[in-house]
Amino acid sequence: MKFSVDIDCTPEEARAFFGLPSVEAFNKAMMEEIQKQTLAQIRAMDPAEIAKAWMPMGAKAFEQFQQMFTAGMSGMGTAAKPKK
Repeated sequence: MKFSVDIDCTPEEARAFFGLPSVEAFNKAMMEEIQKQTLAQIRAMDPAEIAKAWMPMGAKAFEQFQQMFTAGMSGMGTAAKPKK
């Protein structure tokens, strides 16, 4: 023999009936924390922030690298030619 019972109640009412704790405060705190972390990740994806992370010394370090690279490349063509 089978029978089924449909109970029409809210989740809060069911939780109280079974003696389970209310998770509303916990859920609210978790959602606030998730929102803070999400906003922090979005800010970290800002192009200016990415540039700061990639070039901690700023554009000056990039300019120094360019100068060093140019100096190295210009010296390659002036090597002494072998004598015949």
